[in-house]
Amino acid sequence: MSVLESERLILRPVRHGDATAITVWLGDYDVARMLARVPFPYSEGDAENFIAEADAHRFAIQRKQDGLFLGMIALQPDQDWEFGYWLGRPFWGLGFATEAARRLVTYAFVELNQPTVHAGWFTDNPASGNVLSKLGARHNGSRMRDCRARGVKVLCHDMLLTQANFLRKQAA
Repeated sequence: MSVLESERLILRPVRHGDATAITVWLGDYDVARMLARVPFPYSEGDAENFIAEADAHRFAIQRKQDGLFLGMIALQPDQDWEFGYWLGRPFWGLGFATEAARRLVTYAFVELNQPTVHAGWFTDNPASGNVLSKLGARHNGSRMRDCRARGVKVLCHDMLLTQANFLRKQAA
């Protein structure tokens, strides 16, 4: 399993010792409600099941400075390579999501040689849309998508990122 590094972060395989931190951060409704597949309330059993099912493309986001677990980022290697991410609320607005997403997308394009990846963001989470725009992603349609934490469908904007757009944006 890969370990990816950026300036301030280490993206590493998730491990059993992360269960408590995952439970705490996803136990915050304001975090859980922005994710499609996460239930609320979120239990330690949910975290343990998530860790047991983790594959090679799910990474814990760890701060280099102190080893603190900040959140998760994952690449789903299905037919269209979707990626998603979340951070505990204390880490919002500090550039960690953009930094982690940039490193994961570099991994997808350079190391896995994928031509495109995509991600979605709920309409009431423009900060996530801003992260994707910073990478060079372009709007690729909108649809209603289930949100387990809310128990309803929420308008979700799909963003497509091509390798060419990403590399052009990084060079700018």
